[in-house]
Amino acid sequence: MLFALKNTLIFITVLLFTTPLVSSVASAKGVFQSRADFIGEVFPNQPPQSKVLWITPELRQQAQKILGHPLYGLRIRYHRTDHKTAWILEEIGKEMPITMGVVVENHKVALVKILAYRESRGGEVRYRAYTNQYIGMGLDSNLRLNQSVDGITGATLSVWAVNKVVNLALYYHSLVISQTDH
Repeated sequence: MLFALKNTLIFITVLLFTTPLVSSVASAKGVFQSRADFIGEVFPNQPPQSKVLWITPELRQQAQKILGHPLYGLRIRYHRTDHKTAWILEEIGKEMPITMGVVVENHKVALVKILAYRESRGGEVRYRAYTNQYIGMGLDSNLRLNQSVDGITGATLSVWAVNKVVNLALYYHSLVISQTDH
């Protein structure tokens, strides 16, 4: 009888102390902002119509260098006013896509938001404390991020995914801005 009581108390103690951990892991998944709400936040007065960046062989080749895998699709949709662009892009974390919104203004990152996170771990990348470190970043002469990013223990693949998407959004921005500047 004493043995059973002791085991029950141990079980209850373990359950009480591990339940918050399970809840925080489960809460990493979710849709945090819709695409329409993100565009509405970025362009609060009158969101511009979406535009299309057609994927040329040269663009596809550079995107593959940035992503580390082939880029699929024929076009990328974005929104633009003057020298500000907003991109909604996805990249695989460990196994599932992470949907991100990236705003670039005057060739610098103005905002990074995780719109949807589908992995079971690594969801810390959605917090402003992490995404704010991208603000002000641009590309160097090799088309790589010009500043380093502090990682998150246990979220390495998610961090890499965000880095790739931010890098790609900056590259796409440079293309669409240079197309209209000529």
